[in-house]
Amino acid sequence: MPTLNNIVQFIRRQPRWRLIVGACVLAAVVALFLATGGAAAGKSPTFSARRGPLEITVLEGGSLQALESQEVKCEVRVGYQGTKILKLVEEGYLVTEDDVKNGKVLVELDGSELQKQIVQQEIQLQSAVAALIDAQQNYEIQLGQNASDIQAADQKARFARMDFDKFLGDTLTANIIEQVGLDKLLAAASTNNVEQTTRAEEAAPSDKPPAPGKDQLAPAVGGVQPAVFRTPTPVGSSALGVPASAGQSPVAQAVLPAAGIPAPKPSDISDIPEPDAPKSIAIDFSQYASIDALGDGEAKQKLRKFDDDLQVAQKELGQAKGTLEGTRRLFDRGFVTKTDLQRDEIAYENTRLKVVTAETAHDLFLKYDFLKSAQEFLSKFNEAVHEFDKSRRVAISKLAQARAKLKSAIGQEKVQSRQSKDLNEQLEKCTLRAKKTGLVVYGGARDDQFYYGGEERIREGATVRERQAIITIPDLTRMSVNVKIHESYIKKVKKGQKARMTVDAFPDEILTGEVTKLGVLPDSQNRWMNPDMKVYLTTITIDGTHDWVKPGMSVKVEILVNKIDNCVYVPVQAISPDGGKQVCFIPHGLKQERREVQVGEFNDEFIEIKTGINEGEWVLLRPPDGLEPQKPGKDQKEKTPENNKKAQPSTPVVIPASAPATAKKA
Repeated sequence: MPTLNNIVQFIRRQPRWRLIVGACVLAAVVALFLATGGAAAGKSPTFSARRGPLEITVLEGGSLQALESQEVKCEVRVGYQGTKILKLVEEGYLVTEDDVKNGKVLVELDGSELQKQIVQQEIQLQSAVAALIDAQQNYEIQLGQNASDIQAADQKARFARMDFDKFLGDTLTANIIEQVGLDKLLAAASTNNVEQTTRAEEAAPSDKPPAPGKDQLAPAVGGVQPAVFRTPTPVGSSALGVPASAGQSPVAQAVLPAAGIPAPKPSDISDIPEPDAPKSIAIDFSQYASIDALGDGEAKQKLRKFDDDLQVAQKELGQAKGTLEGTRRLFDRGFVTKTDLQRDEIAYENTRLKVVTAETAHDLFLKYDFLKSAQEFLSKFNEAVHEFDKSRRVAISKLAQARAKLKSAIGQEKVQSRQSKDLNEQLEKCTLRAKKTGLVVYGGARDDQFYYGGEERIREGATVRERQAIITIPDLTRMSVNVKIHESYIKKVKKGQKARMTVDAFPDEILTGEVTKLGVLPDSQNRWMNPDMKVYLTTITIDGTHDWVKPGMSVKVEILVNKIDNCVYVPVQAISPDGGKQVCFIPHGLKQERREVQVGEFNDEFIEIKTGINEGEWVLLRPPDGLEPQKPGKDQKEKTPENNKKAQPSTPVVIPASAPATAKKA
């Protein structure tokens, strides 16, 4: 191995020009080293990896606002032009309890147009009330007219039935009526539900037919008690009354009792059967032309009288015949004169003629008078029954028309009354009074975010639309902060998480609170302004009450989403993506080591190192010059957070411009 002396002797033996060239080459190498690696290593900031607790937070900015606030809105239904503000309380006015008790006027809107409409509406209302009273009176008149018409028809039918029963007897007439089907017509007519509603009896009648009255003249026909044989039931039933509608206007409620008209009731006449056209009824009454077949009626009495007269005449004829035969024997013997014989012959002829007359009268009655009278009484009863049914139907029709007019009048009065009431309420809404204490702020709670096109600034003389917020009175005792959380962090933020807040106007004051509301969908407003950026509105409620906190102040919010008790962490700018992996650089004198690491949770300053770096190791806060991270390949490009905005940043991708205060240079 050559010694130092040998080397020195070797150099001395070399030519001078070779020594000069070697010195220049050595100087150039040293200069190049200092200009690249050495200079870079000396200027790059470093950080010593630490072990300890690490708070994972989400930092966002927002503005203060009241958790609850009262919005004083324009509730006047105005047209396209809107309504003007006549008077307006100054912004920043503090509404006190006395203002609420005294009903201090906050906003006064223009109500001149409503006053004109109220005058016109009052005229229409009075006309509707007059029409309602007229319809009520017509309805009562129709009730009375129906009662009179049906009572007359009922009486006529009852009298016709009485005549029929009188002639043939009630038992026989009942069978005949059932045979010809008049009992069904009577039953149908009795279900027309036309009963009078009188002032003395306002109770609704029972659905069941009443028991026969004392004035019933005949038994039920076919098991159904005809209406014409009950105690006459007045007309105008609940089935035809005007319904006493719920929510009836005060005017209509006052008109009915004042006029003495009972409250109308609902009706349904759809069940009324179709009327049967009157038709002649032909029955062979000759089968009843006998004493045994007839009932206890006038026909039986007449037939019995004819039979009695015939029997008397026949007995007298027999007696006259015996007398005549005796007189002839006496005349032949000469005991009586011819005059006596002629007298007995005349008496016999008279009695014979009486027998012939009685027989003829008996036969004529059975053959003509009996059949004619029976058919006539039946026809009159049939006509009376049909007329009774017709009268009831006509009464139903007329009463339905009167009821329809009354319902229409009641409806018109209700509409006009409701419109009049609505206009008066609208006029009252032109004056907006204090209902809650707080600070007066012009506009709505979200008017600082955007305005509707064409809306004027809230001031006296400005035009406002319906449902537009004029004044907002926030509740200063419960304040909150609205922030927008990026979609990459929204999964970490949950309700109930604690937060720290700093107001820009009071940087030394720290507020605490918790997350109380998370947006389910991305903010719609932000979707229009920046479609590629999805943020979720999140509300953080501030703990306690602070007098110096005012709505609209800018606030920085730090939400504590997780806390790692013990881990190794470094600044986020020390980690760089490299080919789909996370790497950092470790300085070793004039050299730097590229090391792959596995990262975990991170906040805005530090990131958790799971493997790859030990506590106390120094890391570069930025890659050294000449050792830039490799770009990902084509298959890895979409997986890198820098090239995929939709990927969740499980690793930091943004390198801050300046290092944290804890970093130091080597």
